[in-house]
Amino acid sequence: MTAILIFFCVHWFLSLFFHTFFLHRYASHQMYTTSKGWERVFYFSTWFFQGSSYLVPRAYGVMHRMHHEYSDTEHDPHSPHFFKDVWSMMVRTRQIYNDYLNHKRQPDAKFLEEPLPEWASLDRFGDHILTRLVFIAGYVAFYVAFAPSWIWFLLLPIHFLMGPVQGAVVNWCGHKYGYSNFNNGDHSRNSSPWGILLLGELFQNNHHKFKDSPNFAKKWFELDPTYPVMKTMNWLGIIKLKSAKVKRTQYRAAA
Repeated sequence: MTAILIFFCVHWFLSLFFHTFFLHRYASHQMYTTSKGWERVFYFSTWFFQGSSYLVPRAYGVMHRMHHEYSDTEHDPHSPHFFKDVWSMMVRTRQIYNDYLNHKRQPDAKFLEEPLPEWASLDRFGDHILTRLVFIAGYVAFYVAFAPSWIWFLLLPIHFLMGPVQGAVVNWCGHKYGYSNFNNGDHSRNSSPWGILLLGELFQNNHHKFKDSPNFAKKWFELDPTYPVMKTMNWLGIIKLKSAKVKRTQYRAAA
């Protein structure tokens, strides 16, 4: 049982970290700059830890920029206020994502004004059905080896769909439940302590107010666990956070 719990937590939090750190804060919002070498390290790590549920950064970035532009309107690709349940929201989100991934839909030029990271060879490999099946087989094999009973196998679908599951939790709960610090003209909400457990991703109201701020926490009782990691990386010279002083000034003025 211990091995299964450790494996699940490691997969959940490392997948979630690269989801928020690379896909969200870098690919979508360009909250920091980094060298091409480190970008490739983060890119590879995102693929490896998301595994069978790998989300291609370019398609994710375009769709997420749409979400901010049209937050909680009929053009929002995943507002929970236009779907009867989280499953229908996930299906619609996946359809839009696939359209951008396969170039069936061309994004508005404004969503391409900031660069989107691309690594064509890794995306082809990581998005291939055989690659995803190999990851799935690995997850199943681990559970066969270490699960003490069949009931633990019910966790496997979460492993298979880890990235979309995390995105669905954030987009559904982050726009339906919790409290608001700011009037953003949408339904974005904050949740604490769940915002902490989701590595800052459930401070949606704060994030929609300051979409380019790398720190999603704004009140004294809020904590974004990803931000101290980013500050450490900034101090080590791995990344360079953008315009931190400007963002703090903007926050003080708005508050």
